[in-house]
Amino acid sequence: MGYNIYTLLLDLAFASGFILLGQLLRAKIRFFQEFFLPASLIAGLLGLIFGPNGLKWVPFSNQIGSYAGLLIIFVFVSMGIKGFEFSTKGWKEDVERIGSYMCFKEVLYSMQYTVPILFSIYGISLLFENLHPGFGFLLGAGWAGGPGTAAAVGTTFAKYGWADATDLGMTSATIGIMTGVFGGVLLIKWATKNGITNYITDFGTLPAELRTGLIPEEKREDMGKQPIAGISLDSLAWHFALLLLPAGIGRLLSVYVSSNFDLHVPSFSLAFFVALLCSVPLKKFGVQKYVDKRVISRIAGCATDFLIFFGLASIKLTIIIKYAVPLTILMVFAIVLVIGTFLFFAPRMNKKDWFERGMFVFGYLTGVYANSFILTRIVDPDMKSKTFEDTAVVASFAAWVDVLVITVGPILLSTGKMWMLVGPMAGYLIFFLGLALSMKWWYNLPLSRRDQHTPVNS
Repeated sequence: MGYNIYTLLLDLAFASGFILLGQLLRAKIRFFQEFFLPASLIAGLLGLIFGPNGLKWVPFSNQIGSYAGLLIIFVFVSMGIKGFEFSTKGWKEDVERIGSYMCFKEVLYSMQYTVPILFSIYGISLLFENLHPGFGFLLGAGWAGGPGTAAAVGTTFAKYGWADATDLGMTSATIGIMTGVFGGVLLIKWATKNGITNYITDFGTLPAELRTGLIPEEKREDMGKQPIAGISLDSLAWHFALLLLPAGIGRLLSVYVSSNFDLHVPSFSLAFFVALLCSVPLKKFGVQKYVDKRVISRIAGCATDFLIFFGLASIKLTIIIKYAVPLTILMVFAIVLVIGTFLFFAPRMNKKDWFERGMFVFGYLTGVYANSFILTRIVDPDMKSKTFEDTAVVASFAAWVDVLVITVGPILLSTGKMWMLVGPMAGYLIFFLGLALSMKWWYNLPLSRRDQHTPVNS
């Protein structure tokens, strides 16, 4: 039977069943609670086991591998439609705190798109012939980028002849998320035991909703407000339309560019820029006030959960087995790189609350922002470190770099122009490291509790 709209319905129904089961397991099984495993990750692993690439018990269609590439468009469009708002509130008095945090975050981010690529090309490739030049790029795409980015760059690599990239990228992202949740929790337990954390002293006192994922009635918050009267148009339909229009235009532009210029620009990148351009007239003509950012975020979050599921469930185990040894080497290198750079740079580039603020970046560099929020909420339950506020400011300045890297990176690596990617990214790293040193935002904080929040002399 051929693929049709009802085949899509069945795929979504099967995926929903796994996601509901994933949440049930998270709510009931202590192991999943202890390490805060996302329900979508649990569901995706079950889908991989019981789906077409595992035991074949669940009759998914042969198109489930393409859904992640579609869903990532919604995630990027949701970023663009909100526009960029550069808040300067409190900037002058907090310039050191925010500036040093930005340098810290961008130094560690740029490392994932320089060091692993060089390690792969000049290290792993010496042991394994014919390894694609973009192999090391999958570390950054899967870890700093997350499952959505891994799916997106995999699609781009496939258009340039490397079809294995999507499965390898999703595997990289999965290992990244697991490193984030398992590694992050172990680091927090180590930090609380050794008096490094400032706002929690006992890991066992965390609220139940963080463990089970089920929020009690008295703590629930609204998902968003209705800016459109239901008698005219449902508010959810309004927000979906705001996302679907630039998503479709981005896809049309991608097809046009590919057909006329022989250049495969990802649909998600063009859709992001279309949405960003759309945000300008929305704001200018007062329409932006009828866009609820929380609703947009919820739609993007929903897309991300299904993206994670389909991305994991569609992984071809034969490809993973084929690359088992070089992939293992790259992932072990990734774990050492991320944990090592966190422990080295976090206390040197954050004057106050280095562990709490560093945990957010650690989570961000291991797959998804959900990791960041979970880990930071654990070590800073009352948000006293101002990490969330500072991240909102920093993200506005740095988001364009991420979109640019994952757009042109696979193209440059697939066409033999590795240094056109690594060179600028190395320069980006050196710039922020130099900025931190020149502004004297380089501290040597001891691995002990920060009650005084004062650096010691180098």
